[in-house]
Amino acid sequence: MDIGFFGINMGALSSRDAITRVALAVEASGYESLWTGEHVVLVDPQVAPSPRPPESPFVDTIATLAYLAGVTERVKLGSGIILLAQRNPVVLAKELAGIDVLSAGRLLFGVGVGYVKKEFDVIGVPYAERGARVTEHIEAIRTLWTEKKPVFQGKFTQISDVQSHPHPVQNPHPPIIIGGMSERACHRAITQCNGWYGFSLGLERTAEMLENLKVAASKYERPTALGELEITVTPPGPVDLDMVKRYEDLGVSRVVILRGAPSKKEGSAVDNAVRYVKEAAENLHLA
Repeated sequence: MDIGFFGINMGALSSRDAITRVALAVEASGYESLWTGEHVVLVDPQVAPSPRPPESPFVDTIATLAYLAGVTERVKLGSGIILLAQRNPVVLAKELAGIDVLSAGRLLFGVGVGYVKKEFDVIGVPYAERGARVTEHIEAIRTLWTEKKPVFQGKFTQISDVQSHPHPVQNPHPPIIIGGMSERACHRAITQCNGWYGFSLGLERTAEMLENLKVAASKYERPTALGELEITVTPPGPVDLDMVKRYEDLGVSRVVILRGAPSKKEGSAVDNAVRYVKEAAENLHLA
């Protein structure tokens, strides 16, 4: 079982010092991966389903992963998740390939559809098109990453008579990991992606989603090149060895832990985050 850490670019972990200290602690403590969160903008005033107050800081995922590529050496770097419909796939393919090159092949490309309409409105992307854009953008990016003479003709993106180099270091490309719990998300996981990511899922809900993925696998053909579907889950609260084992028994291959509520121990929020990283690593026998 691989163990990751979520939220390296948000909240109290949104300054250069905080990101650096926590990232180095994560790497030194034996975690497999570091994951960002993403909201390009937040609704003001906050109304459901927007998840955070409008002043909550999120350092851009691309900027964070590029920075982490330079300050870490081993830990994998995951986007958890990029709201793909809000991005230009040609520009994003270039940015992510650069991160994979500069990190020597450590990128995990996590993507999702998104669920806050106002975020799409202000960016200028029709909310009703978000699913179709994600489906198409994945293939446009894969084309740019893998084809010598990329050609792609989609509804939203047309590619021909250009090249984009360097390609990612990983062959054939960085793992593409889709988030989401809808039937369409399961379809994309089976037909387009190397992995699936369930965020804030307890054991019971995880079991339900894995069953849904099995149903999708029985209905849709999975390209051989994608390999076995890798399952990543972030539990909703603290985890211990017993809980990790129970996720593993369900078929989960990566658990990505949350920092959780601010510690009441003395020290800054960053001090407490570093302490939490180290204590969780000890409890999970990572070191």
